[in-house]
Amino acid sequence: MSTIIKYQKITPQDKNYPQLLKEIPDSPHKLYVWGVLKQKEKYPLAVVGTRKVSNYGKQVTIELVKELAKQGLTIISGLALGVDGISHQAALDANGRTIAVLGSGFDHLYPQEHAKLANDIVKSGGAIITEYPPDAKPTQKTFPARNRIIAGMSLGVLVIEAPMRSGALITARHALEQNRDVFAVPGSIYNKNSAGTNNLIKMGAKPVTSPEDILESFNLQLP
Repeated sequence: MSTIIKYQKITPQDKNYPQLLKEIPDSPHKLYVWGVLKQKEKYPLAVVGTRKVSNYGKQVTIELVKELAKQGLTIISGLALGVDGISHQAALDANGRTIAVLGSGFDHLYPQEHAKLANDIVKSGGAIITEYPPDAKPTQKTFPARNRIIAGMSLGVLVIEAPMRSGALITARHALEQNRDVFAVPGSIYNKNSAGTNNLIKMGAKPVTSPEDILESFNLQLP
């Protein structure tokens, strides 16, 4: 992958380093950027969830993200299998802007199944970013660490489907620590994939059953 990726390295002093990311206590000292990154994204929203997404979770992700992307929200996620990848693709299908945050360097783009998706994101005018140098391999520690960036770049985090032990809940925790909004899609009490999201709602996350729930929080309205 490294031969086709033309990236730039930026620091918080560069004009295209995200302003929201500067505000978190452990912001990255440098970012490797493939594509176009902006200092101020238009209504950035993180959308995250389980890799083992159900048909319900897939349908909800597509319907919510497509409408939100159409309304101009920038969709940020982690390029992972499941909810992440579906979110990026839904944003692209709506001709919207989307940004992926990696837990590895560009030479080890993960998962490889999403190499084409990554290319499509960049071609559409979006960006793939990482705090790790190109030769850095993904590890169990790099993915939880990158979740703070996903949350830090966003005004809020939407968790669509997540069991109780899920990386998506780590992203939600970062969002709370960073004073960002947390949204969650409710699900069946009999589905383990909804246990984490239902618990987030019990803890005070805003339940989301339509795009309007998020647009209202951002003081936006559907036309």
